[in-house]
Amino acid sequence: MMMNRSTYMAKRGELPREWYIVDAEGKTLGRLATQVARVLMGKHKPTFTTHVDSGDFVVVINAGKVHLTGNKWTDKIYRRHTMYPGGLIETPARDLMAQNPAKLIEHAVRGMLPKTRIGDRLIRKMKVYAGDKHPHQAQVPAPFPLKLD
Repeated sequence: MMMNRSTYMAKRGELPREWYIVDAEGKTLGRLATQVARVLMGKHKPTFTTHVDSGDFVVVINAGKVHLTGNKWTDKIYRRHTMYPGGLIETPARDLMAQNPAKLIEHAVRGMLPKTRIGDRLIRKMKVYAGDKHPHQAQVPAPFPLKLD
């Protein structure tokens, strides 16, 4: 007797959203970013579906205390262009951390998300703050569900 074994496909409105908080103090940037990207995409859930935004919200605090290994504070260069001739702007990680520590984490996580419209929606679910204060107390964010070493 044949049984119908269809694969579960999540729909957009039927997945509940959780709020998680992560303390970036003393964490390595790349290892933190991979775990945050996983939660934003929803890969930590058994109902993960590639074409549906099934992830959760993540609040990252203490972004100003994130850690980089080796000589990355001086050797890692963030480049952007103003679209004018000679408009290449290069910023070392140390200077970017001094200007806006949240950009460091946002850039790392954005690079690990899909380069599609769904990736643009996913990055908006991450809130990054340089200090330990954040305006998301009403959402009652739970501790981060994944292991961060």
